[in-house]
Amino acid sequence: MQIRDLPYADPGVPDVRSGGRFLLWLGRQQLGGQVKCLLWGLLFQLGIAGLPIGVGLAVQAVVDRDGGRLALGVGLLALLGCAIAAGDTMAHRVAVTNWITAAARVQQLLSRKTAELGSLLTRRVAAGEVVAVSTGDVEKIGWFVEAASRFAAAAVSLVVVCVGLVLYQPDLGVVVALGVPVLALAALPLLPRATRRADVQREKAGRATELASDTVAGLRVLRGIGGEELFLGRYRAASQEVREAAVHSARMWAVIAAVQVLLPGLLMLTVVVYGARLALDGRISVGELVTVYGAVALTHHALRTFEEIAMAYSFSRPSAKRAARVLALSRTTTAPAPARDAEELPAGDLYDPVTGVLAPAGRFTAVVCGDPDLAGRLADRFGGHPPEPGEDHASVLLGGVALDELTLDAARTAVLVQDKDPVLLSGTLRELLDVPSSGAVAARAALEAAQCGDVLDALAQASVDTGGDPMRTRITERGRSLSGGQRQRLALARSLVTDPEVLVLDEPTSAVDSHTESRVADGIKRLRAGRTTVVLASSPLLLDLADRVVLVHEGAAVAVGTHRELLADEPRYRAVVTRETDDERDEPAGHALDGGPRRLGDLDDVLAEKLEEELEGESA
Repeated sequence: MQIRDLPYADPGVPDVRSGGRFLLWLGRQQLGGQVKCLLWGLLFQLGIAGLPIGVGLAVQAVVDRDGGRLALGVGLLALLGCAIAAGDTMAHRVAVTNWITAAARVQQLLSRKTAELGSLLTRRVAAGEVVAVSTGDVEKIGWFVEAASRFAAAAVSLVVVCVGLVLYQPDLGVVVALGVPVLALAALPLLPRATRRADVQREKAGRATELASDTVAGLRVLRGIGGEELFLGRYRAASQEVREAAVHSARMWAVIAAVQVLLPGLLMLTVVVYGARLALDGRISVGELVTVYGAVALTHHALRTFEEIAMAYSFSRPSAKRAARVLALSRTTTAPAPARDAEELPAGDLYDPVTGVLAPAGRFTAVVCGDPDLAGRLADRFGGHPPEPGEDHASVLLGGVALDELTLDAARTAVLVQDKDPVLLSGTLRELLDVPSSGAVAARAALEAAQCGDVLDALAQASVDTGGDPMRTRITERGRSLSGGQRQRLALARSLVTDPEVLVLDEPTSAVDSHTESRVADGIKRLRAGRTTVVLASSPLLLDLADRVVLVHEGAAVAVGTHRELLADEPRYRAVVTRETDDERDEPAGHALDGGPRRLGDLDDVLAEKLEEELEGESA
């Protein structure tokens, strides 16, 4: 896999049983790149290890005044220099490719999981943690994947050097062969403590990132209540904890680095002193002493790779653990049934066996929940997402077919759920409305039904096109250049363009005024005629247009009828829709204010009469 070939056609199915297994799976997925890096790394490392042979040969040739052997030594050094240059260049190139491709694979897996879970992802994992995994954690995971092959090359080269020295000069070679493994494993007892400190640092850094991310998302609310200073205080405290943990971790890594410098130095001194005695005794030549000394000196480069792989694993392991936790999330909590073909999309009534809510096919059904959180969970269930832990696992049925039995694409084609807080991606208005659809609903018709006239006028004024075409106007990220009501209506138009078999809308008009809301409700009903539409709302203007209204109380459907029927006959329904107090709920049905009518359309008249009576009393 080359960088130019990214993204992957299929990033694969990861092993997410643990962080270590996930790292191992990543390494196996790009085995070819790992082998290439290993081979080029061996050329580089063995080229460095061979330099002392050429130097020793040249030094001994000078001592013996042998011009031919001197030329041979110089030629060998030149050849090794070319090998080192080629090996270093290509090993670095392949290593960076491994790093980038591993990171790209993880990002693709995270993107696929995000698309699969939708809004359910942030209900199970904090948004800040998702951001941390998709940014800093991805980089650290890629670091370990690419460092693994370089470490393998360094380990093989050390074995070759030790064996070669034993064969070349047994007296000194044995000393080196015994000392190098000690140097390589010297830092091993320190790694558990360093790893724990690194884990603490990563955990605190992750919490700080989550705090910053979640605060940015709610910055407008914080400003509205004067909470900036409270956030700054919390973030300063979290930042200081991260700093202290980082310093604490760096101290341990500094100790490991010192060990990696101190012990090779002691080995080198041992080789020099012992070798000098052997040379004085005539047991080895000066050239052989120089060769062994050079080989020991150059092993320091390979030994540094041992420290790097330890650091890479210590930092990547918690990152891989977090990534595996996110990737392990599933759309279903039970074993999925055999997936049906995308062409065999079910049609019919939408039924939730947990709450008992039934939305007949081809009709406009409104669902009223006194608990907004319950409404959100119900919308997720209608979209085929699994329930929260501890809730009933029964799947929603569409035409008698469980949504869990459908592939993700088929389920999304059959049922589209618009969240309470839909997100607009950056791009032009034409790109925003260019979504998979049946083709039966034109963009203009959807915009008209969603009452986006003022939005189009605003975009036309901001358009850089000479014709003032609002469809070519660029919308900023998350629609920040628009008001809340404008964003909500554009998102509604996008959902209407899709024209799914079943459309589920969670509070689609909560950010618009009552006059606009009435026109939007009428537009939804007109454009969705003959299609199944479910609206979770408590707005009387929407409920009055619904063909069927279902009241959900304490997690179960308790009443079904039209808006006016439930308003007259169901006290619990009135309590939700009219925001009725407990005292008013105890009065006889049909009377709210001094025996006045309970009909919602008459409430304004009743309030006006009461105000007039109070004013007359004050005048008297």
